[in-house]
Amino acid sequence: MNAGDIARLGGVGRAAVSNWRRRHPDFPQPIGGTASSPLFSLNEVERWLQRNGKAYEVSVADRVWQRLRAEGGDLGLGHVVARAGALLVRLRDSGDDTAVPLLPGVDERTDPDFVELLDDFATRHGHAAAFDMLHERYLEAHSRRLATTPPDLTVLMAKLAGAQVGTVLDPACGTGTLLLAVGATRALGQDVNDDGALIAAARLRLRCVQATVVAGDSLRENGFSDVQADVVVCDPPVGDRAWGRAELAGDPRWTYGLPPRSEPELAWVQHCLAQVRPGGRVVIRMPAVAASRRPGQRVRANLVRGGALRAVLSVSPDTDLWLLQRPEPGEQQPSRVVLRQCADALEDVWRDVEAGRGVGIAELLDDEVNLSPARHVRQYGEADPGRGYTAALQRFRTRAAVPPELRRLPERRTLPTSTIGELAGAGLLSVRHAPARMTLDGGDVAVLTSDDLLRGGPPSGWTTQSDELIAIEPGDVVASPMARARVAHMAAVLGPGLSVYRVDAEQMDAEFLAGVLRSADPGTRGSSRLELRRARVPRLPLDEQRAYGRAFRELLDLTDAVREAAERGEALARLGLAGLVGGWLGPE
Repeated sequence: MNAGDIARLGGVGRAAVSNWRRRHPDFPQPIGGTASSPLFSLNEVERWLQRNGKAYEVSVADRVWQRLRAEGGDLGLGHVVARAGALLVRLRDSGDDTAVPLLPGVDERTDPDFVELLDDFATRHGHAAAFDMLHERYLEAHSRRLATTPPDLTVLMAKLAGAQVGTVLDPACGTGTLLLAVGATRALGQDVNDDGALIAAARLRLRCVQATVVAGDSLRENGFSDVQADVVVCDPPVGDRAWGRAELAGDPRWTYGLPPRSEPELAWVQHCLAQVRPGGRVVIRMPAVAASRRPGQRVRANLVRGGALRAVLSVSPDTDLWLLQRPEPGEQQPSRVVLRQCADALEDVWRDVEAGRGVGIAELLDDEVNLSPARHVRQYGEADPGRGYTAALQRFRTRAAVPPELRRLPERRTLPTSTIGELAGAGLLSVRHAPARMTLDGGDVAVLTSDDLLRGGPPSGWTTQSDELIAIEPGDVVASPMARARVAHMAAVLGPGLSVYRVDAEQMDAEFLAGVLRSADPGTRGSSRLELRRARVPRLPLDEQRAYGRAFRELLDLTDAVREAAERGEALARLGLAGLVGGWLGPE
């Protein structure tokens, strides 16, 4: 078991497991893994939880997973997970674990005890849901090795692919996530990783999708050379310079030019176009630099000139989505390409393509053929300021600033107070501070930063798991040295410079405490941070605290709404000016 498995077992956060390891000398020692991701014995952890009176539950899902981890180890985990998926297909289809052959490529050896355990797991959760749980744990265990499409990007690519009922192909399908998201009646997939292809096949079959998945490198060993799909979606490998340019130099797929060795993504683009029917769509994830690198400009120019590239959407500083459509014989070539930053709604992208909106091809076919939306946003203030203005106006109108109703008291009310330190000493709350040193190194633990706290946004930082991290739980009050405080509504760890206040909910209201901390007297500031232990908190009955807490919350909402209105107003004015000057907008 890793720390995440133990946390799931005990119904706690990963930080609690780290605290157990640090504070309890008898906590089980690692039996494998690495220093940053150690592995522990399930039996030893169970015995320790029992000795220390910790509530825990070893679910059937935990027992199935631990059996797979024990059998496959670190390197063979993908294969045993694939084999479990194939076995679930057999159990679902026949009820007899010998009646239906396993998926091709999976050996026939099965442990009768494991078959019985897996059958029990499927009976409790359903065959497809059971395998989804195993798949999620597999991705979690190999998060640093497996390249997966982020969930929000998966949803976006599926929407852009459209709702055509037909055949969808993913030539770099991984474990099948994009194919499942698109939801076509027939799915075709190929992946260079044998285990990934087998897992994808099992996931699709368990969801009753008519699917064919093969293993192999799609560029060198195309498993669907005689197929033209209705839609192709693809999240290809990035930066693979050994993609086979020399051996594939004469391949008929390079209709728009032989891709340079340093531009493997342009090979994938043309492979996808060759696999879709005339008029069919391609949605492919691309590194943002592929829109502007000099070696690929000839292929980009041919894609634009030939009418295949219809839109480039910037979804993050390093990621674009390219929308392509294979031209039909005799079709009039489009005169524009939609270039868009994806801060706005995207439902109308294909409508913009079909209506001929976007940046003119003549403007794109210069010496650079730079298709980066950011370049054109800088030039125009927005690739299409008219459309941007309409969307920004709608967002501006949806955020109203409404202050709370507060009554004026006939005379000032004197409230008895206690300091934070006194309340902590009395057990009404506990206070923890973030580690003095923390590196946001892009690990797998979400971190709430000071900027997140200010804006009320989700955690934006990421760090590597360590014993020093302080966990935030929903309902905690998080505060910064500048007297910014909010009640947390999601789990994360404490970012640099922040403190967490955990109240006894039967004696103190969290929103009340957060409001008091936000109003802390500037005179209590130290040389570099607010000494909040000296902040004075009114002593009120719990029901009054809750009433005050609601008012504090409404004032915080007002602050957020005013700030957002100012930001959106600035964006609205910028788009309006650019649209009027550039000919995209006109006065009523």
